[in-house]
Amino acid sequence: MSIQRALAWSITWIGLSMLVALGISQFVGSAQAEAFLTGYALEKALSIDNLFVFFMVFSYFGVERAAQRRALNFGVIGVIVLRGILIFAGVELVQRFEWLMYVLGAVVIYTGFVMAFGKDNKFDASKSGTVKFVRRLVPVSDKMHGSRFFVQEMGKRVATPLFLVVAVIEVMDVIFAVDSIPAIFSVTRDPFIIYSSNILAVLGLRSLYFLLLKAHDAFRFVKQGVGLILWFVGVKMIIPAFWPSVVISNTASLGVVIGMLTISIVLSVVIKKKDED
Repeated sequence: MSIQRALAWSITWIGLSMLVALGISQFVGSAQAEAFLTGYALEKALSIDNLFVFFMVFSYFGVERAAQRRALNFGVIGVIVLRGILIFAGVELVQRFEWLMYVLGAVVIYTGFVMAFGKDNKFDASKSGTVKFVRRLVPVSDKMHGSRFFVQEMGKRVATPLFLVVAVIEVMDVIFAVDSIPAIFSVTRDPFIIYSSNILAVLGLRSLYFLLLKAHDAFRFVKQGVGLILWFVGVKMIIPAFWPSVVISNTASLGVVIGMLTISIVLSVVIKKKDED
């Protein structure tokens, strides 16, 4: 996907999401529309870090660009199903056990700290539990076969490394959901708002990924920015336990998310230019 097409599709998905927000505002209410926009911006910011990990996985297995598109397509389909299960189960648990919000808030703060100050871990298939588990279930070819997931070798049907890649992407998304879904609980408990904002952010992942490939340096400090966003969200989740009267509005949350993300991208571009000079 060229940078022009990736940019066009990214703008299209964002535009569609804004239309959904407008529809929610008209037919449900402005408060719910604001919650949708905050959740969407939060998920979009968190998904950028996910894409860096996907890039590492593709690079490790030597996946060609055309095959990357197919892997991302199937990855998005799996995400839509898995996120739905996790979101509706999570909403039910939080509504029954309110104290879980404080536990999840602590997890989000810790994740934000690791993301902002931790070292970048390189993907290693030899240490991946997902890869080991899939290899126990099905035989896997040593060679990449384009965009195919299964091939015939020596009269046997075997999986290709691309099938492993999709499995790793799905498992990693479940891990990422541990951060992103609790973070949206700080905005709203409405399953429809949470799911729709999550899925619309996810649907734009493929175009955002190819945009990231072309403008990698422009996202140099996004990881740190996302880490700070998670700090803010985690604190927002925990504050009611100590200061019940303190309420951080969704308007303020939306401003913080967009502001942090914008600052991290601007710093990435400015510092890159200084380095070049």
